[in-house]
Amino acid sequence: MSVVRILFLLVLATSASAHVGSPDVFFQGKAGPYTVLVAVRPPDVIPGVAQVEIRALTPGVNKVEITPMPMTGEGAKHPPVADLAVQSAMDKSFYEGSLWLMSFGSWQVKIRVTGDQGVGELPVPVPALAFKTQPMSKGVEYFLAFMLVFLTVGMVAIVGAAARESQLEAGVENKRWGMKSMAAMLLASALLLLMVWKGNSWWNEEAGDHSQKLYKPLHISASVSGGAELRLQLTDPGWMRMRKLDDLVTDHGHLMHLFLLRWPAMDQVYHLHPEQTATGMFSTDLPDVPAGTYRLYTDIVHESGLAETAIGDVTLTAVQGKPLGRDDAAGSAAPVASGMSASFDLGGGYRMVWKSAGPVVARQVRQFEMEIDGPDGTPVQDLEPYMGMGGHAEFVKTDGSVFAHVHPTGSVPMAAEEVASKEAMLRMHEQQIGPAVSFPYGVPRPGRYRLFVQMKRAGNVLTGVFDLEAGK
Repeated sequence: MSVVRILFLLVLATSASAHVGSPDVFFQGKAGPYTVLVAVRPPDVIPGVAQVEIRALTPGVNKVEITPMPMTGEGAKHPPVADLAVQSAMDKSFYEGSLWLMSFGSWQVKIRVTGDQGVGELPVPVPALAFKTQPMSKGVEYFLAFMLVFLTVGMVAIVGAAARESQLEAGVENKRWGMKSMAAMLLASALLLLMVWKGNSWWNEEAGDHSQKLYKPLHISASVSGGAELRLQLTDPGWMRMRKLDDLVTDHGHLMHLFLLRWPAMDQVYHLHPEQTATGMFSTDLPDVPAGTYRLYTDIVHESGLAETAIGDVTLTAVQGKPLGRDDAAGSAAPVASGMSASFDLGGGYRMVWKSAGPVVARQVRQFEMEIDGPDGTPVQDLEPYMGMGGHAEFVKTDGSVFAHVHPTGSVPMAAEEVASKEAMLRMHEQQIGPAVSFPYGVPRPGRYRLFVQMKRAGNVLTGVFDLEAGK
């Protein structure tokens, strides 16, 4: 295994979660009569503070409250007192606040909006995962070490002085350290050293226990059987007892969404849906696939609402496969390039157009608005739902460190939203599809990205491919 490959896997091991290298959560939905766009930036240590940003897209909002709650369990029935989000002085439609996420697992941030049209609520699923331990600063470390020595020496001296002076008559002064006081000091030193040793052992045990809770992404291995059957196996490297592989739920009608991307050119992409054959094992028939090394990104959702993306790769010879399934999609383009592209030729005179093309800034939420134009240059009016959505989009950084599967409602899987609130999930389906479809997202860091977009019309799933550069 090459050094580059090892470093890549190490990066993924510390950054993978529901999306790879893209921990922030973006969600657009209806809080009663109000449409809001929410960005939640979870902490990378647990317990930790999540930053919450809310933009009201419906006028008349005058108050926004936010509440952190576990997605399931007893804690979901007893929410804490809501925090009031602070309205921006410069932009009255923008609110922000911060919330503590106290434990690992699936959480939700409940958004409560009050305005001219009454009150509405919207739950936003948020994964609470620890990716690192917060190191102690050197200044604090040196200060605590100094205080440990100072207090230990001081306590030994106090014990020795007490043993020396306690038997004297009033007014009598003794400046000699006798055997009794020396013995008391030795005993005190031994006891204090034992306490320090036990404390250090406890600290190390706590640190070890916490390190076991650091998120470890699922592994996935792939092999080809019979020339065209791709077999996948998920394996758990051992991360907390809460994770299982027999508790998966369907998201957009499928237990797994597989993105097969030829690497490093990123010129071939397949969005497939393997079927589960046993716990942690899946398979799918491949379509016609040209030879090459392919990176695998596989999305799954647990019954708790926690979504995960497992990463792997496979080298394929040219595959003569079967026709694509009903919800499957494929796309091809020129190798990834620098700069920005705003239009993609779909063939037959049709083009997918990035209407909102323009400068992209890292960590800044924006709407990536797409439409399909016909031969006459006007938008088509016959877009169809694609797995319950107006479209699906995948943002992939060219170094492989970022992968995000995004919908018109944002980066939250439908299955996770259904766990949080069936009513909110049903409202997601009420949205009109087309002629333009927008994907709310904020790329996590500067650099080059390739964006793949699937939209459906006339019974066919069409894939557009766009390049973009994100600045600071």
